[in-house]
Amino acid sequence: MSNNSYFGGIADGIKTLATGLKVTMKEYFTPKSTEQYPENRKTTLHVAKRHRARLVMLRDAEGALKCTACTLCEKTCPNGTIKITTEMVTTDDGKKKRKLVDYQYDLGDCMFCQLCVNACNFGAIEFTNDFENSTFSRDALVLHLDKETYESALPNLLDGGAPLTIGKFNTKTK
Repeated sequence: MSNNSYFGGIADGIKTLATGLKVTMKEYFTPKSTEQYPENRKTTLHVAKRHRARLVMLRDAEGALKCTACTLCEKTCPNGTIKITTEMVTTDDGKKKRKLVDYQYDLGDCMFCQLCVNACNFGAIEFTNDFENSTFSRDALVLHLDKETYESALPNLLDGGAPLTIGKFNTKTK
């Protein structure tokens, strides 16, 4: 039948409706997983490793920041959530070098696009999956990443947390 005819339009409508119902019924019978949050956040909570929730600065083996204050992450950030303050210092061998003074990151304005992480040539920053960042004040969401040492609040969260079991309710209690 032609799509231009009355009955062709009805046939296309029925075909589209059947496709939608097929997708709905397939999803209806797929096993689900329900996280009991916040009761089980320390026992059975699962968060994907690739979930982007919080930007942190990485350190080398000696504990020094990997950031070289090149400001590439600041320039790449589409809405200006990163503000880097630097100063020029003279090293022992007489060369001038840029030094990081303050690395300010506004978690409340971040789009979690990961452009800053992709732009960093030194692997100095990364997103973690630590999603518990709620506060009562927006000012508390402005973080100075160079001044803090990040530690996750929940056990095994950076590794993905507890293993995900599909089709079961994660109902263990503390």
